[in-house]
Amino acid sequence: MKGQIERQKKLKEALRNRKKLFASWISYSHPSITETFAKAGFDFIAIDMEHSTINQSEAQRIIAACQFEGVPCLPRPVSHSNDTIKPLLESGADGILIQMVNSAKEVSKLISDIKYPPVGKRSYGVSRAQGYGFDFKNYITNWNKRSIFMVQIESLEGVNNIDEILSFDQIDGVMIGPYDISGSLGVPGELNHPKVVEASKKVIKACEKFGKSCGTQLNNPNKQNIDELFGMGYTYAILGSDLFVLWKWADKMQKIITDFRKN
Repeated sequence: MKGQIERQKKLKEALRNRKKLFASWISYSHPSITETFAKAGFDFIAIDMEHSTINQSEAQRIIAACQFEGVPCLPRPVSHSNDTIKPLLESGADGILIQMVNSAKEVSKLISDIKYPPVGKRSYGVSRAQGYGFDFKNYITNWNKRSIFMVQIESLEGVNNIDEILSFDQIDGVMIGPYDISGSLGVPGELNHPKVVEASKKVIKACEKFGKSCGTQLNNPNKQNIDELFGMGYTYAILGSDLFVLWKWADKMQKIITDFRKN
């Protein structure tokens, strides 16, 4: 339990101090992939349950694999429903990353589900998070102040409501989702479109104003685009995912195979 508190405290302080951080996504369920990524020095690892087939029991194994290597794990559930959030918290996640947050009302409901009374209304139970009972008191005593709550801004509505959203002290960081923002602005997939850049900058500035960490994902990270990302005012970078690693490798192999078959 001591290790978990220290792990969460370290990440939370880094987010609140807007330190430069690096993270990655996990999209495939086998824990060997997570163990490999966890040895790379990431500050946290996020589980993409929104766009993958990872289920609750698989997520628990991923969380355990991350934490064995001392890396905080933040699942991204497929919805805002407490039916999906609660089992992930009970599985021992260090916090949660919530997709498509658009309003202060949604944030208030999420805090209610994530935090224990008197801050929220999370119900008390015994599972892996509480050390199967052995760490119950320490866990419930420290959870509200140590757990990580991050929100994803990926719509015009969320961008327009960013000040209201970030007014909640419980939010530790923001992830900007440029693909969905581009779709919301009528330019799907045009990540460098002036409208998308302007919307992203608005969120970045709001995060600076409210003292929140702000990050986004790079699908094909390299030193140049990482430098550019931090130069824009982002404070953390998600350096792709296992899916993108395999995709890029397979794409390269496909080109090599095609070239050989032409000869």
